[in-house]
This record gives sequence, C-alpha cells and structure tokens, in this order.
Amino acid sequence: MQRRMTTEELLVSFDDAIKLGHIFAYYQPQFNHSTGRMTGAEALMRWVDPEAGMQYPSDFIPVLEENDLLYFADIQMVEMTCRFLRQCIDDDIPVIPISFNMSRNDIFKHEYVEDVENIRKKYDIPVKYLRVEITETSAIGGMELMSSVIGRFHELGYIVEMDDFGSGYSSLNILKDLDVDIIKLDLNFLNGNVSGRGGIIIRSVVQMAKWLRTPIIVEGVETIEQADFMKSIGCYYIQGYLYSKPLPEEEFLEKMSLAHHEPTKSPIDLLKTFNADNFWDPNSLETLIFNNFVGGAAVFSYNEGRLEFIRVNRKYIEEIGMNISERDFIESNPWKYFETDGKKLFIDTIKKAIDSAEEETCEVWMTLTSDCCGTDRMCIRYHLRVIGNAGDEYLIYSIISNITAEKKSYRDLYESERKFAFASEHTNTYAWEYTIATKEMRPCFRCMRDLGLPPLIRNYPEPVIESGLFQPDYAEMYREWHRQLAAGIGSLEAVMPLTAARIMFKVKYTTEFDENGVPVRAYGSATPLQ
Repeated sequence: MQRRMTTEELLVSFDDAIKLGHIFAYYQPQFNHSTGRMTGAEALMRWVDPEAGMQYPSDFIPVLEENDLLYFADIQMVEMTCRFLRQCIDDDIPVIPISFNMSRNDIFKHEYVEDVENIRKKYDIPVKYLRVEITETSAIGGMELMSSVIGRFHELGYIVEMDDFGSGYSSLNILKDLDVDIIKLDLNFLNGNVSGRGGIIIRSVVQMAKWLRTPIIVEGVETIEQADFMKSIGCYYIQGYLYSKPLPEEEFLEKMSLAHHEPTKSPIDLLKTFNADNFWDPNSLETLIFNNFVGGAAVFSYNEGRLEFIRVNRKYIEEIGMNISERDFIESNPWKYFETDGKKLFIDTIKKAIDSAEEETCEVWMTLTSDCCGTDRMCIRYHLRVIGNAGDEYLIYSIISNITAEKKSYRDLYESERKFAFASEHTNTYAWEYTIATKEMRPCFRCMRDLGLPPLIRNYPEPVIESGLFQPDYAEMYREWHRQLAAGIGSLEAVMPLTAARIMFKVKYTTEFDENGVPVRAYGSATPLQ
C-alpha cells in the first residue's frame, strides 16, 4: 500500500526515518553515449515509510526545507554514498564518481563543507570519487556565499556540478559568476524537445560550455533520438531513463560491477601560458599584452579547412606592411593570401599544434594586395598554439614575423655557398652546413663520397664522434665548439687529426646570424695539411 503522507506525519516520523534508514539513496548511472561506458552516477534521495510506502521527493523535500530539516537528509545522502563507495573499494569493485546534492539550506545555516569532508575522511574515500551538485536557483540571493563554498570545495579537491542548468531565469549570469566544473543540462526545461528552436538553444548552450572548457552531462534523456542528437552536437554524457532509471543500492551495485568504466579525469586545465578566459576581457592583462607587447599577433578559428580570423592587433598589420585595416583583413577570405604550397603547410602545422598541444612553427609565402601598395610577395613565420576548442573547432593564437628580407638574404647566401660548394668539389676541401637550433648537419658531396656520410646527420656531432671520424681525444673540444656556436661565437679554427689514420686537417667554422643577432647556421670546412 502506498499513500501520500501529510506534513505532520512527515515531520513526526523524520527522526526515525534518518535513524532507521527509511531515507536512503537511489543511484542513477551516467553513460558516455559514444562508448556505452558508465562514467558516473547521481545519488538521489528516497523515503520509504514502513506504513505509507514510497514518498515522492517533490512531496517531502519542500516540507523538510521549510522546517530546516533538509540539511540532515542531505548529510544522510553523503553518509550513505561514502559508505557504499567504501564497501565497493573493500570488495575490489571498480568505482565511479558519485554526485550528491547540496541545497541552499545546507550552506546558509550549517558548516556543510566541513561536515562533508569529515564524512569523506571517516570512510577514507578518495576525493575524486565524490562530486557536489548545486542548483542554479540555490545561488540566487546568496551568490557571494555560494561562490565561497565552491571555492572551499575546490581547495579540498572536489568537483562541483551545476544541476538543472537552464531551468532558472538567470542561467548565464550564474554560470558567469560561479566557477563550476561540470554543467548538467536538463532536457525537461524544453519538454525533451530537441527539434526546431529547442535544438538551436541546446546546441548554443553546448557550444558555449565547450568554449568555457566545461563538460556537460545531459539529464532527462529518454529516447535514442535525443541521445543521438546530443552526440551529434558534441555532448556525449547522458543521464536518463534511456540507459537506466534510478536504482536501489543492490541493483546499482550489480550494474556498476558489470558495466565498463571510463577512467576518472579532472576537468581539462587551460593552458598555463595563456589565460584564454581573460583574453576576451578588453581590460585584462592578456588583452594589453596582445595589443601592445607581443609583436604581430592574431587569433583565428580553424575547423576542417575553414579558417576565420577573429582578432588581429595593429602590429600584425604593420608587420605585413600592406596598409590593410584590421577590419578589412578580418572580413576577407584569409586563404586568398596563401600560396598553394603555403596553405598546405599552414594547415599541416595547425594539425600538428592540435595534436601536440605545443607551439608549432612554419614559414609560408603569401601574396597580399592593397589599393595603395599594390601586390607584394612575402614570407611570414607563424608561431601557432591552440588556446581552446569546441568539438572540432579550434581557437588558435598566432604570433608572426615578416622574414622576407631574411629569406632573400638566405637565398643570396645559398647561391654563394652553392657556388663555393661547387668549387670545393674541385679542391681538396670538405664542407658542411650545420643548423644550430636543430643540430642537423648536411655534408657536401665529397663528404658523402669519401667519408660515407649520409645526406643528413641529426644530433650532430655525436654520430661522427661515434663513427671515429673525429678522434676521442678531440671529441670534447669539438662538442665545446658547438656549444660556443649556439652561444653566438662568430668563428672557430683549429688543427686536429681526423679519420682513423689521424690525418691532420685545418677545421674552420663561420657563423651566420639572423637580423636579431641570433645564430642560425654555421658553415664548416676541413682542409688536409700537405
């Protein structure tokens, strides 16, 4: 028999309900819809009276809240969740993070954070397995206190989720002000409708959350169509009747024991070298640096071949030197400036930056045209780094330098060196080129023919020392030479024995510098002494 208890009955029986376990937890699993793996669960409060049967949370929670009793029921949920996790850990059952709900009443009248932490310590539960859920409505009227509570939970290592996102009237303001780690989007606020305007709204929320680096869990998913739609817009974490209704502890334990688990991960950290959030603030230090101190800089988005410049600073335009306005540059098709080979190299470098999460560099030739300056061909060196992403769309920060003059100088130098190399083939001199930054050595034809060297030697000079070309008693001196080249010495010269026959050679180095005085390459030669 089941009947709805009156307010008086609920209040009278509450103490016994806590002591005797009539108020307890059901667990609703969360799944990754792409993999089918269980990723977490939410502890949901249930009350089963011995005489009246199951009571609905919508009936008893408001009564408890109005009478300052909800805190004790919420603490009961934390206690039962920790006890359950302890049992699983002791039985060697792989566990997943479980979230519990924090109400407005919990933090306004009690030391909730300390009480939760004491319970966690009592059961010795790793903090990564516990998550705190707040509702956006609970923050209204107490934003400063709620922010402080979230900060305290973060200091202790807890993940904080915003529950029922979208159901209130100030969702965006609250999301802006509260540093939550996960958003729980409730499909019920759209009556489960993911078509038409409802789908557009959800897609926008998901995109916004991705730019904030905030994962989303979708609640209230009941159909495969809803789940597939969410996956199609890049939201994979699902909670709802499609996968599982809330389960009593025994059934949930069985389901958890059988389900594949995804590893527990903390939220993605923003790049420590650049605060992408502050970048959008016109008064932030990041914007000040972007506009004034970093040289030519730009931010653009990239998605499967589509390139769109979002911001460029004035120094970027000045570096190009074509008297194009920032607006004209941003509104134009950026690919029109790239030559065919340059476009391919630029895309390859973007993909490399995405894969490595590090700064990547490329040099591309571009052709730019302006009304006042006509057409000019220039070589631009790009330093690229990913600072954010939303699904397959990536936000790229780039710093540029115009190296056209440098390239032309290199070309002239190359021609000179090429002629020198050609001439050296008719003399008794061996020559090679050493790239200082990469430690790569490229030998002349005679080196390859007479000494058996490959066309490219990496980590130079170690391979030639190991081969015996440079003798052991001169090896450390030769290594020191290369350290001096990297430090910027202009030239080096010495007489030393080479090859196993210890033939005496005069070995010389001459260093080439860029326009900033940085050593770039060194040109070596070895001439046998007659």
